[in-house]
Amino acid sequence: MAYGDTTDPKSRVVSIVLVGLFTVTLGYGLVNGLNISVVKKIAEKLDVVDVNEPPPPDEPPPPPPENDLPPPPPVVTPPSPIPPPVSTNVVQSVPTPPPVAPPPVYVPPAPPVVTPPPTPDQSQAGTPRGNPGRWATNDDYPARAMRDGREGTTGFRVTYGADGRITSCDITSSSGHDDLDAETCKLITRRGRFNAGKDRDGNPTGGTYSNRIRWQIPQ
Repeated sequence: MAYGDTTDPKSRVVSIVLVGLFTVTLGYGLVNGLNISVVKKIAEKLDVVDVNEPPPPDEPPPPPPENDLPPPPPVVTPPSPIPPPVSTNVVQSVPTPPPVAPPPVYVPPAPPVVTPPPTPDQSQAGTPRGNPGRWATNDDYPARAMRDGREGTTGFRVTYGADGRITSCDITSSSGHDDLDAETCKLITRRGRFNAGKDRDGNPTGGTYSNRIRWQIPQ
């Protein structure tokens, strides 16, 4: 087994330089007549030179043993599922035939309604004779009612005959005082006269008449 030279090149250069210096110094001493003691001192100084040789470099660690492992299985990507075709049901609309109109039915027009002409009414209501406002005056105001300050309005309705005379008198709305209501019918019956009315045949007939008298104390 052969061993290689493991000396550092830098140490070798330093040794060569030292040897050279030692040779030059020795020669220089011989030339100049130096004694052996000087040469020895120089040699001692050269011997004590400490050459720090660097440590040998660290050897790299041996590579790890290769493990013959089988290669990983290839990754197989599964194919994406293909969706089934979507069937679309197409509904075709069938046009509805237009309705058939029934044949027209002839309806004869209704005969016109003949309205008989109105029969003229020959009747005629009676009317008061003269001015009804004169049937009762302030002079007819009952004295006692005037002294007591009683006032009011009396409504009445009279019935008259074919001769125009009043046959009855009724109070339709009271004045609130019996003496004023009684005086009203008394005066109307005595002073009221009517023109007789006529029926459809033109004969004289009686009727009714309504009015009011306001009893108010004169100022």
